Order: sequence, then C-alpha cells, then structure tokens
Amino acid sequence: MQGKIKLIFEDGLTPDFYLFSRSCILYVTEADLVAGNGYRKRLARVRNFGNLQGIVVVEKTQINEQYFPAIQKFTVLDLGMVLLPVANQMEASCLTVQLVQEQSKEPSKNPFLRKKRALLPKPYLLQTVQQIPGVGKVKASLLLQKFPSIQQLSNASVQEFEPVVGQVVAQQIYTFFTQSR
Repeated sequence: MQGKIKLIFEDGLTPDFYLFSRSCILYVTEADLVAGNGYRKRLARVRNFGNLQGIVVVEKTQINEQYFPAIQKFTVLDLGMVLLPVANQMEASCLTVQLVQEQSKEPSKNPFLRKKRALLPKPYLLQTVQQIPGVGKVKASLLLQKFPSIQQLSNASVQEFEPVVGQVVAQQIYTFFTQSR
C-alpha cells in the first residue's frame, strides 16, 4: 500500500464535527469565550486549511455577552465563516443534529447536467448582509451573487458596488465597512 494512500494531517486542526460536504462545526463554549482569545487560533487554522467550510457554534449567555461582538466580528467579517449563537450545550447538540440531517438530504449532483443553476445565497448570509443600511433582501441577493463572502464584500470599493446597487447605496455600504466603530 506504500505510495497508494496519501495521508493529510494538519497539526491543530480540530473541528468538533465533520459534515458530509467538506463542512465542519467548531463549538466555542462559554468558558472558551470568557477565557480569552485562544479560540481564535483554532478558528483561523480551520479557515486557512482551505478544504473545509467552518460553521462556528457559540454559546451566548448573559455571562459572556460582552465578549460576543468580538467573536462575531472575527468569525464573520475577518474569517468569512458562519456563526450560530446557541444558549447552551443542549441547543448546540440539537443544532448539530439538524445540520447533519440537512447535509444528508442534499441531492447528489449530476455531472452530465449542462444547465448551471444560479447559486442562491445561504439564508444566514443573506440575513447578515441585510443588516447593512440601505440593503434589503433583493440588494443583498444581488450583492452576494457578485461578492459571495462577507470578506469579499467588505474589501470591495464603491466603484465595484455601484453597478450592483447604485451610487447612493454603494456609498452607504462602503461607509458601513470602513467607518471605525
């Protein structure tokens, strides 16, 4: 078998759950969040691995509520990963089961199908983009067709936004991403 099997090992790449379609779930507990920024390395390793799309499930409670905006910004805006807040471990496990079930329901892709379907943005990404001032559901969909991740969206210029949403909204989006908070 020598030379027939290629082993891939990434030191420190430790997702909590692997899903079927090159996705994985990383679980950040309340203790991880309060303890400091140790979770950031783990998230960044998965993001930089390239083969996996990370879904980050975070315990959001009253105790760690002050730390939540930092992980939200880091996960969604900086890394372009999905963030799903949960109240406790039980809710996290239910969410994980639901995600696994949804992944297993996806139809297999037919390689002989000639007509390409337009990719629809994921609902959580669509909702995130709708939080930008001046962007509703239609404009969010158009933006995500041109800029498929929050990272690409946040790095775009006014000139890149204008053909998609017009001059006024383009300026609002650019201001949203460039203003210091």
